[in-house]
Amino acid sequence: MNTETTQPTPTDERREWWQAQSWRSPDAETEVALDLGWGRLILGQTFADHERLLAVLSDEASGRRDICMYVTEPQVLVSLAPFALFIDPSVTYRLHFSPGDPPQSAPDASVQIRTLRDRHDADEINRLYASCGMLPAPPAVLLRNAENKAFHYLVAEEVTADGSTRILGTVTGLDHGAAFNDPQRGSSLWCLAADPQSSRPGIGEALVLSLAARLAAAGAAYVDLSVLHDNAPAIKLYEKLGFIREPVFCVKRKNPINERLFAASPAEDLAQLNPYARIVADEAIRRGIHVEVLDPAWGELRLTHGGRKVVTRESLSELTSAVAMSRCDDKHVTRRALARAGLSVPRGRCADGSEADTAFLAEVGAVVVKPSRGEQGQGITVGVTAPADLERAVETARRFSSEVLLEELVPGEDLRVLVIDHRVVAAAVRRPAAVIGSGEHTIRALIEAQSRRRAAVTGGESQIPLDELTAEVVAEAGYDLDDVLEADVELVVRRTANLHTGGTIHDVTAALHPELAAAAELASQVLDIPVVGMDFMVPSVEGPDYHVIEANERPGLANHEPQPTAQCFVDLLFPSTRPLPTAWGPNDAPADTDHGV
Repeated sequence: MNTETTQPTPTDERREWWQAQSWRSPDAETEVALDLGWGRLILGQTFADHERLLAVLSDEASGRRDICMYVTEPQVLVSLAPFALFIDPSVTYRLHFSPGDPPQSAPDASVQIRTLRDRHDADEINRLYASCGMLPAPPAVLLRNAENKAFHYLVAEEVTADGSTRILGTVTGLDHGAAFNDPQRGSSLWCLAADPQSSRPGIGEALVLSLAARLAAAGAAYVDLSVLHDNAPAIKLYEKLGFIREPVFCVKRKNPINERLFAASPAEDLAQLNPYARIVADEAIRRGIHVEVLDPAWGELRLTHGGRKVVTRESLSELTSAVAMSRCDDKHVTRRALARAGLSVPRGRCADGSEADTAFLAEVGAVVVKPSRGEQGQGITVGVTAPADLERAVETARRFSSEVLLEELVPGEDLRVLVIDHRVVAAAVRRPAAVIGSGEHTIRALIEAQSRRRAAVTGGESQIPLDELTAEVVAEAGYDLDDVLEADVELVVRRTANLHTGGTIHDVTAALHPELAAAAELASQVLDIPVVGMDFMVPSVEGPDYHVIEANERPGLANHEPQPTAQCFVDLLFPSTRPLPTAWGPNDAPADTDHGV
């Protein structure tokens, strides 16, 4: 007689343990994986064995980022496929809801927190995702999920003084009870994104509190969120709101999108790059292009793929000739070349200190005085109308260039059009730094706070100087830096829209008039430059009228998200690595920021 008995396998033992847990419920759904568009949210506690969970994780779609949350024994799961999986370096925070005392958000008459309504809202959510470095989601998926009571898609909408609206932030919530009959009545928060160009503070906090209140009202006992362990500003906010740490873990796949989370940096100086060089390095790495950092402070890289090597400095590469670069570097030469090609430029002249300078000022009424050579808005004075002011402005400009250009001040919006390989890739309106009053804080404090926010979202590249020019602009509006600015009053504090002095940039690619696009592309051909940022003054981006102001041979690619600027730049450098187009739109590109918060 055979007396052997069948020994239980580790999988059998785990399934028995899983089924016996107190948090299990007979009517709870199992093996739950929810499609959020940018990837799936896989709820690990609904899986009875690691093998099945591994099989589901292995089905991650190309270009997507799945997140497996609430994994019991994550170390065991990862041990089954150590070359494919990793434990995410994030921490989980939980906010418990007190019965009868739901979270309250501070009222703000100018900002409305509401649910996702239509395709326009879905497109705006994707714009915010992209501007925060997150993967976009097909609008159809967002709209489909919004009809499911398990999902809460919220947007923060600002109502401006003229009655128009704009979406400044978004957050997604998942009600676990509605999603899979969770007996613990949990919920989770995902995809918190606030517009980095907005000067209105508190958008993220308002979204978190509003979502928490809605989840509590739906019957949830708590809400969880996942945040990268080194995101100190976000962690500070969550702890301020009463969130506490919980030992809950995420597991993800080792894919190109997640590489920076599980692999050593391919170059030890990569973290020292500014955002304009880093966006190029990240896109190259995603395509399997070797990145060597030659000078992190300078933003200089050597990119290698197969037998091809290209040296870049941010968006400037060896493909830009020295002649083309010199044409852009000298604004007077730029004007002359573009005017010869029939492009519209403002009236102008080189300042020589003679009476002809004041005669030109009298003729045009107001001028912009700027160094013929220079960048980042240094030495520029806008709106000079008096001869005495003209003399001072010329002296300021001469600190940066021996040749000074006087240009007619033309009204309109400051438009930057990015052209790569003689095709328009992105367009954006640039606006001067501004603050919005709280009714409690001084203008100085508001500027300092806004400057900190701008620095945080640009890697320190954009800050508002508290200098004489800022004080002068504030004084022209009838204020002193130490005055308290009235609630909801917007005050412009710089004359120019330069990003390095706190200016903001707002994507208008979809609205760009064809004649403006044609003018930008012609200008790139006239200058014979493969990558250029053409600066225009326009009455409207939707109209054909324009004046070309100047050309930037090293435009900041990172300033134009959500447009695929880095992708197009690397396409130009390494055309053989171009990815296949996506099925639903041009902005569906991998990103580095997690869809946690």
